[in-house]
Amino acid sequence: MEGGREVNFSPEFLDAIMKAAAYLGAGIGMIAGLGPGIGQGFAAGKAVEAVGRQPEARSDITATMLLGQAVAETTGIYSFVVSLLLIFVV
Repeated sequence: MEGGREVNFSPEFLDAIMKAAAYLGAGIGMIAGLGPGIGQGFAAGKAVEAVGRQPEARSDITATMLLGQAVAETTGIYSFVVSLLLIFVV
């Protein structure tokens, strides 16, 4: 390098930095599981309120709620899978 020093890091140091970054990313990725959990709690609460108001529509409300919860859970599952990949593969 012109005008400066060249810094060479050992492969062990670089591997440790990469592992630390992967673990940090996995931890931050698991925070993504909070959003679906909170959203599903709100959805279930509203479904219970709706069944309380209209008990005869219970099966329709339950089916719609379960479909919505399945869609909402995918983001949590994807973040979990990515976190596992960061921990065990990287």
